[in-house]
Amino acid sequence: MSDNELGTFLRTWREAVTPAEAGLPAGPRRRTPGLRRAELATLAGVSVEYLTRLEQGRDRNPSAQVLGALADALNLSLTDRMLLRRVTKEADGGDPLVCAAAPPLSRAARPTVRAVLDRLEPAPALVVNWIGDVLAHTAGYERLAGPLGLLDDERPNLLRYLFTDERARSAYRDWDRVADDLVARLRHGVPLRDPYLAELADELAVTAGADFTDRFADLAATPRRTGSQHIEHPQAGSLRLLSETLALPDEGQHLVIHLPADDATATALDRLNGRRPGALRAVAAGETG
Repeated sequence: MSDNELGTFLRTWREAVTPAEAGLPAGPRRRTPGLRRAELATLAGVSVEYLTRLEQGRDRNPSAQVLGALADALNLSLTDRMLLRRVTKEADGGDPLVCAAAPPLSRAARPTVRAVLDRLEPAPALVVNWIGDVLAHTAGYERLAGPLGLLDDERPNLLRYLFTDERARSAYRDWDRVADDLVARLRHGVPLRDPYLAELADELAVTAGADFTDRFADLAATPRRTGSQHIEHPQAGSLRLLSETLALPDEGQHLVIHLPADDATATALDRLNGRRPGALRAVAAGETG
C-alpha cells in the first residue's frame, strides 16, 4: 500500500477528469487527457504550489474546506468523497480525539419526552440532538419521512440526509430554503468549538462541498422562527408544512413538530395515517407567531 494515499487519489482523479467535464476548453498540445495541476488548482481556489505539496505527500493535512473544493472541482460522487475523506484521515493519523471536556452527545430521548411524542400522534414530530441526529419520532413522522429515505440510516441525521442523499432534492421543492434554515440552526445553536459539530462540519465539507461550506461560513444567516417545507411525497403528493421547534436545554435536544399549512395537506396527512379527514387541522402561518 502506498504511504501517500491522499496524493495518489488526487493525482489519479485529476488525470481522469477531462477539461470538458470540468467546463474548460481542451486547448492544444495536451500531453494527458486529464486536468493540469494549474487547472485543478484554479477550479478549487488553491495555489498550484499547495496542490503540488498535497500530491507529493509533503502536506497531508488539508482543511475540510479545501477537500470539499477539490471534490467539487473533480465532480466526485458521494462514495468517492467519502473515500477522499477516509484517506485524508488516515494520512493525518486518524480521526482527532473528542475533547474530554465536551459534554456527551445525547443519543436517546428521555421516557417523558417519548411520552409527549405519543400524545402528539398523528402529527409528524421528532426529537433531534444538537447536530441533527434523529433520536425519536412519532409514527406519523415515520409515515412522512420513511418513504423519502430520511430514516434509512441506522442513525439518521437531518443534515447528512439533506446534503448527501440525492433523494432529498426531489423530496424538498424548497431545498435551498430548508438547507439555509438547517445550517443556520446548526451554526447558531451550537458552540463553534464543539467537537461533534466540528466532526459533522468537516464531514459535510467534504461530502457536500460548497453547498454546505458556503452556508456554514455565512455568519449573518439566522434561522427563521417558524420553519416551512414543501415536500413532494411519493404516497401523499404535494405537502406544505409548517414546523415549531421546542428546546429541551438540559439534554441539548429539540422537539420539532410539523403542522399542515393548508387544508389539502391536512387531508393528505390524515389519509397517509389511515384516519378520517379532519383529525389534523391546517395552521396558517400567522397563527404560529
